[in-house]
Amino acid sequence: MKIKIGNKIKEISLINKDGNNVEVSVDGKVYYLDIVMAENGLCSIITKNGRSYNAELKPENNGQKYTVSVAFNAFPVEVLNTYQYLTKKTKASEKQDRIFSPMPGKVVRIMVNEGDEVKAGTPVIVIEAMKMQSEYKVNDDCKIKKILVKEGDNIAGNQVLLELCEMPEV
Repeated sequence: MKIKIGNKIKEISLINKDGNNVEVSVDGKVYYLDIVMAENGLCSIITKNGRSYNAELKPENNGQKYTVSVAFNAFPVEVLNTYQYLTKKTKASEKQDRIFSPMPGKVVRIMVNEGDEVKAGTPVIVIEAMKMQSEYKVNDDCKIKKILVKEGDNIAGNQVLLELCEMPEV
């Protein structure tokens, strides 16, 4: 998901969530955080090295824009391309580089292994959400770069499940 913070655009992905422990990627750099949400948009964030922050999120404009206040500083934040991100749509010129579930659920079955080369339309993972199972398929011929979950895992909404890469040219 792309987020605009002030004048900078960041690519943010939820890699893993276990209770309050969250693993996120910001422009490819991974952060391990302990996040506790309180009421009214207040949250407490503790980093892996023990640094503690209190943050306040004030939504504006239907949840697309926020003011985030941290350490006496306020930052305008905007979620970009939300509809495109949640519905897994990409431009024809963009290659799919990950598989994710837009809602929380449970991993039922993983049908591939890391390093597998798969053809467009191949089912790669089955997720159960709201008592329904959904089969996720790749959009393009690709290689399975990394599997970030295992069968039986509970997953968060928008959590990246598999990372994909282009198949090497022969």
